[in-house]
Amino acid sequence: MSRRDLERKPGFGDVSPEVGELSEQAFDQLWDDDPEAALELLAAMAQATDVVLAGLARRLAGRLILSFTTTSRSRGRGTGRPMTVRARQDSSDLDVDTSLEALIGATAGGRSPSIEELSARQWSKAETAICLLIDRSGSMNGERLASAALAAAVCSWRAPEEFCVLAFADKVIEIKALDQARPAEDTINDVLALRGHGTTDIALALGTAASKLAGAKARRRITFLLSDAESTTGPDPVEAGRGLDELIVIAPEDEAEQADALARALSARMITVAGPLTVVEAINRLSQ
Repeated sequence: MSRRDLERKPGFGDVSPEVGELSEQAFDQLWDDDPEAALELLAAMAQATDVVLAGLARRLAGRLILSFTTTSRSRGRGTGRPMTVRARQDSSDLDVDTSLEALIGATAGGRSPSIEELSARQWSKAETAICLLIDRSGSMNGERLASAALAAAVCSWRAPEEFCVLAFADKVIEIKALDQARPAEDTINDVLALRGHGTTDIALALGTAASKLAGAKARRRITFLLSDAESTTGPDPVEAGRGLDELIVIAPEDEAEQADALARALSARMITVAGPLTVVEAINRLSQ
């Protein structure tokens, strides 16, 4: 996006007074006045032809979005929990509190405690795995980019052990694999770098999500489809959608007709969102 295009957006002149500049103070003021507009501007600047400005915008967006989503709501039941188990030779985390009596007794007797006397802490398996599908067909404007980046961030928080991010049009791009250990900020930055392109193959997206989630260890497997769900190429998406355990469609409130039809056909849930910030609330609530 050129500076001429960006200059049409409210607040841009203050946030970036010169080429290659980004004033965080001016951005903070815009955020205080209108968070939605601030996020949309930041996402648009992340695609600026001014490469220095784009880099600054992506780094700021990664920090801001991750901070916003991780403080907006607790993780809930999607995350594994620590539990006390009998210690084994390969146990890495000794539970000192529950092993204290055995440790004291062994020391008093001048011996080392046996492994059978000790307890360890281990994490239970995560209860939820998430696949986020981002529709990148058509144009990726500031609002759509901000919504997609926020969705990726909140999914990384809801299901940190097992979540994947796929962007699709007529092909699918894997931004983050299901079990890949990757900083959430890097995933967000890659989402912000997406370019709109191609026709929309909803069936391909749903089928790929089913394939990725098939290897999940979690009991609950959710696919979030961030799209108006208007399929313009490929086979009927309903058949592909039947392979999913749980589908939740998140559509813009002014383009929800096809999304509603798809959700009804698959007995899936659907929610409409008015802007980027409502995406966070929607995913948090629906993944409870």
